[in-house]
Amino acid sequence: MKACWAITRAVAASLPDCALTFVEREPIDVANAGLQHAAYVEALRRAGAIVEVVPADDALPDSAFVEDTAVVFDEAAVLARPASPVRQRELPAIAPALAAHRPLRRIEFPATLEGGVVREFGYRATPVEVHGCLHLKTAVTALDSETLLVNPAWIDDAALPAVRHLVVRPEEPFAANALVVNGVVHLSARWKRTQDLVERSGFRVVGLDLSEFEKAEAGPTCLSLIFSTEAGG
Repeated sequence: MKACWAITRAVAASLPDCALTFVEREPIDVANAGLQHAAYVEALRRAGAIVEVVPADDALPDSAFVEDTAVVFDEAAVLARPASPVRQRELPAIAPALAAHRPLRRIEFPATLEGGVVREFGYRATPVEVHGCLHLKTAVTALDSETLLVNPAWIDDAALPAVRHLVVRPEEPFAANALVVNGVVHLSARWKRTQDLVERSGFRVVGLDLSEFEKAEAGPTCLSLIFSTEAGG
């Protein structure tokens, strides 16, 4: 089992005040969200991740969704600059956690997030239009180098790499958000048909109860930054 790092952040008491774009606001049970987050952390550890939990900040409702704060490459970690001024205040707690593992790059004003900052490492950013959901990983995630889990209703899948596409059922639109750690695919426990599809395609699947976070328009990828224990540059 290959070791990897996972940075997560404890749930803020203000989570019910989170930003929403495509879903209707529902009451969020913060205590239950805390239990679900603890189970999520334990699942990552069972999959071989070394997990660091950054303390909560109750002034920052969305701060548990650490994936939005950075993009981590082998060579460096790129700190995002969220469009929301409130979310920009999440970065000071995440930056030192990442700096312990990677050199940092920052997105500077007026940009919010753009791919040119990693051109020096040989990466190329390709824009992909997303509609009907907030994030790219809500519509598609990579299960391995040859397999994508896709909701084609929310993304132009013709723009994606020509590899195997596993298409989620229309009644499970949010199921394309999956987190893979050492080959273990973590999915919301709600999406039974997608779990079956992924298992039949040869993957080991772990279902997680993320119901409180789903009310906040989040899925399994949103709650962590996952990266190799060895930097490449």
